[in-house]
Amino acid sequence: MFAYYLQLALRGLRRNPVLTGLMVLSIAVGIGAAMTTLTVMHLLSGDPLPGRSQHIFYPQVDASPAGVQNTEPFDMLDYTSAMDLWRAQRADRQALVVNSEIKLRAADSGTNALMSTMLSTHADFFPMFNVPFAHGAGWTAEDDDRHARVAVISADLNDKLFGGGDSVGRILHVRDADLRIVGVLAPWRPSPQYYSVAGGRFAQGDTAGYYAKPADVLAPLSTGLDINDGHFQPMTCWEVPSIPGYLRQSPCVWLQLWVQLDDADKVAAYRRFLDGYVAQQHTLGRIAHVDRTRLRSLMGWLDFNRVVPRDVRLQSWLAVAFLAICLFNTVGLLLAKFLRRGGEIGVRRALGASRGAVFGQLLTEAVVIGLAGGVLGLLLTLAGLWAVRLQPVEYAPLIHLDVAMFAATFALALVASLGAGLFPAMRASRIAPAIQLKSL
Repeated sequence: MFAYYLQLALRGLRRNPVLTGLMVLSIAVGIGAAMTTLTVMHLLSGDPLPGRSQHIFYPQVDASPAGVQNTEPFDMLDYTSAMDLWRAQRADRQALVVNSEIKLRAADSGTNALMSTMLSTHADFFPMFNVPFAHGAGWTAEDDDRHARVAVISADLNDKLFGGGDSVGRILHVRDADLRIVGVLAPWRPSPQYYSVAGGRFAQGDTAGYYAKPADVLAPLSTGLDINDGHFQPMTCWEVPSIPGYLRQSPCVWLQLWVQLDDADKVAAYRRFLDGYVAQQHTLGRIAHVDRTRLRSLMGWLDFNRVVPRDVRLQSWLAVAFLAICLFNTVGLLLAKFLRRGGEIGVRRALGASRGAVFGQLLTEAVVIGLAGGVLGLLLTLAGLWAVRLQPVEYAPLIHLDVAMFAATFALALVASLGAGLFPAMRASRIAPAIQLKSL
């Protein structure tokens, strides 16, 4: 029966090729616009650490003086609090992170010095965030303790300085220090760069910078503080630092701590530890705000910072509204098309076709239009994503059509065609055959 309906549907579509083309184009443009923006939204709002994010947490305490009025603690930690929490070793894994600008060159190559970014962190950073390596490995906890002059470099920097070969053991000259390369990362582009996210609630939706490329150089925190002290930037200070850039003794927040807690009991225990630490520091007179302690999960932290740029969210809503307008337009065209065939439908009903049979035939015709629109919409989606990749925004290289959104495009086309064709097919199937036969 479906084959018969399909045959009738194709004949019906061929009778009015212009009208059919307009309906296909209307659905295709709506699906293309909607899937382009929804794909961008999907890629920017997804879980950056699937399977592990539920074990990663972001502790916060507020060491600002009593006069500072905030409802939430600062998004970063001061040096004393950060080091106290890290030295307590209460998590399964933990790492402090801070970015700083550096000047570097390869000691044994003829390349010119270049400015880049160095992430100073701890050895746990690599297993905690499942960082992939192409050559070598990360440094050890002992390297953290003894201020080892070692580094891990990105795949991009390895290509630029060493032609993409195995550069483990080579020397990287960073400012006035020589760092021995112990690892080279495989191409790695977290989306967003979650471990550096902070201050999103103050960014007014301008959060595209969270999707920038990771740092080219990673070094132990102790080493980074030794070789690049004076070049760190605070997130905020409640007093002017005595020496800008030298932040270890400053009234500023500038470090981020990430911890891995493998089960619910450890999460609860860490919350108690955090509250206990703040209560102890309050007793000592260093921390005034005992109620500003937080322990957010990775995804909770990203949501709190509203990492998806506001323009992407706005474009998604506009594209969905545009798709709805296209579907309403298609409903009108289908209704006009089906009602114009009242005579044909009346004859079929007079010859014994049931309302259900007529409804099935017309709905099949609508589905064929929807699937054709879906195929064209998929091509428009690919063109739209290509246009997004040409934009000068940090997340542009991350945009692609994955399998999930490819399937969603056709599912949307099918649902859209069924939604658009349901009312016109139902309305046309209720045409009274006697009235139509009299008009012939």
